[in-house]
Amino acid sequence: MPSSPSVPEPAAEPQAVEPAAIERARRLTDAVTRLRRALRSSIRTDYPWESLPMAQVELLQTLAAAPLRVGELAARQRLAPNTVSGLVGKLLDAGFVDRQTDPGDRRTARIALTPAGRSQLDDWQRAHERRIASALDTLSPTDRDAVMHALPALENLARALAGPAGG
Repeated sequence: MPSSPSVPEPAAEPQAVEPAAIERARRLTDAVTRLRRALRSSIRTDYPWESLPMAQVELLQTLAAAPLRVGELAARQRLAPNTVSGLVGKLLDAGFVDRQTDPGDRRTARIALTPAGRSQLDDWQRAHERRIASALDTLSPTDRDAVMHALPALENLARALAGPAGG
């Protein structure tokens, strides 16, 4: 009897998630999305000089720890290497990063933060801290305390979402 072609096993069905968990996730997703949007738009209004796109800021934040190759940056940001190359090109043109020879492999380059890039990142961070501090001051003490007490859990959630590759 001829062997039949191998039929792949069906993928395991996703574990059922209770409706209450879905509702909590929906509310959190909505709140995070609104917070990011409000912060992005308010920073542009309150600090019009701050025009660096978020994708570039996130690359600068990643490079603040150590110089990385484009492929490493792409993996950490979970972006396509050609997307990261384009963002790096804009940051190179602005003088916020430069290319350094990789001491481990002289054929490749690492992207490093320049003093101007560090200054830009520090300015961005201070502007956001002032904006968030101002907004927190408008909350009731109870709400402000609730936000601050939620931070450790939110940080744990961010790590859980990032998974092992999230670095």
